[in-house]
Amino acid sequence: MSLNEIASNKMFGGWHKRFSHFSKINNCTMTFAIYLPPQIEAGEKLPVLYWLSGLTCSDENFMQKAAAQRIAAELGLVIVAADTSPRGDDVPDDADAAYDFGLGAGFYLNASEAPWQKNYQMQDYIVEELPALIEANFPVSNKRSIAGHSMGGHGALTLGLKYASHYQSISAFSPICNPATVPWGEKAFSLYLGDNKETWLAHDSCHLIKNSDKNCQLPILIDQGEDDAFLTEQLCPERLQKAAAEADYPIQLRMQAGYDHSYFFIASFIEEHLRFHAGFLKA
Repeated sequence: MSLNEIASNKMFGGWHKRFSHFSKINNCTMTFAIYLPPQIEAGEKLPVLYWLSGLTCSDENFMQKAAAQRIAAELGLVIVAADTSPRGDDVPDDADAAYDFGLGAGFYLNASEAPWQKNYQMQDYIVEELPALIEANFPVSNKRSIAGHSMGGHGALTLGLKYASHYQSISAFSPICNPATVPWGEKAFSLYLGDNKETWLAHDSCHLIKNSDKNCQLPILIDQGEDDAFLTEQLCPERLQKAAAEADYPIQLRMQAGYDHSYFFIASFIEEHLRFHAGFLKA
C-alpha cells in the first residue's frame, strides 16, 4: 500500500512525519502521524505506541500539543497518531455538522447501519489495517501498546480489552468509560450500530472489563482530572473502577486534583504514561 508523505520535521534527533494513504477498510483516504525516534537510524526495530484522539481532533492534536516526542526519543518509542474518523467529500457526516458524531467522531467501532457502514470501520482500521501498514513500511517491531484521550481513551480501553493479544499495555486520559449509558455514546451507538442496545455492549469498557479473560489481563493506567467539565455526565470513571473491582481486574485510576479535559492535562502526565508503556513494551 503506497504512502504519500505530507510533512516531515526533525525533533529531538528523530523525525515527526505525516502520511496519507487509501484505506481499503474505510473506503477513503486516511491520514496518520508518526514519530520515529533517533534509535531508528541505528537500525533498531522499535515498539509502537498507538495514540487515539478525542472528539473533533485529528492526528495533529496530540503530536503538536502533548509534548510527547522528547520522552519518546529518550525511551526509543515510536508513536503513531491515527485520525479520529474517515474523511472526504464522499464520507457521510452528521446532518447538522455536530461535533460529537460523524467526521471527527468515529468512536473506534465498526458501523453496521447505513450510510455509515461503508466508511466508518474504525475498529478494523486501528486494530488491523494501520498496524499492518506501519509494520510494512517502517523499521518497527510487532510489539504494540495503545493509549488515548476522551473518545480516544474509550477506543484505547475497548480495543485493548477486546484484542488483548495485540497489545502489551493500555492507558487513557479522561476516557468515556461507560458509553452505552451516557449522551455521547448513546447518540453515536444508536446511529452507527442501531437500536439494539445489546450490540452496544461490545464497545463499552465497563461491560468488556467485567467479561474479560482473567488470563489475558493487560496493565491499565488511567488519569482523570477532577475539574473536568465532562466528568459526571459523560466520563464516569467510577463505573469502570467498580466494574474492574467486581472482575478482579487490577487497574490504576488516578484522580488528578485541579486538572481539566484539555491538552494541558495530557502534557502534564504524558511522560508518566510513556514510561508506563515502555516498561511493558521493552520487557
